[in-house]
Amino acid sequence: QVQLVESGGGSVQAGGSLRLSCAASGYTIIRKCMGWFRQTPGKEREGVAAIFTGNGHTYYIDSVKGRFTISQDNAKNTVYLQLNNLKTEDTAMYFCAADSWLGCTTTLTALSEQSYNYWGQGTQVTVSS
Repeated sequence: QVQLVESGGGSVQAGGSLRLSCAASGYTIIRKCMGWFRQTPGKEREGVAAIFTGNGHTYYIDSVKGRFTISQDNAKNTVYLQLNNLKTEDTAMYFCAADSWLGCTTTLTALSEQSYNYWGQGTQVTVSS
């Protein structure tokens, strides 16, 4: 049974930092396309960042480039999302996703919500001004 467990969310002031973790069980992250998505009430889930763990290639939406960093630890079977210089508009529930059938070939495919088969329960990030 595949499980993705996110942790690390919390409440911070604008300009602050958080590190989100996504621990996988029943599934190896090695040579996989793994993604982070976020969602606010009433809005669609949006892809934030993705990584192909085979070569470490990363993908980001424009609004987080230079502020967020996705990374992997194969030994811990865990993917991370480092969030720096947080803004109020980053407030959302953040979800980890795994096993994209489209794969991490372009930013569009890597951040395509419909292509991922496994999802975590999410971790809340709240940024106050």
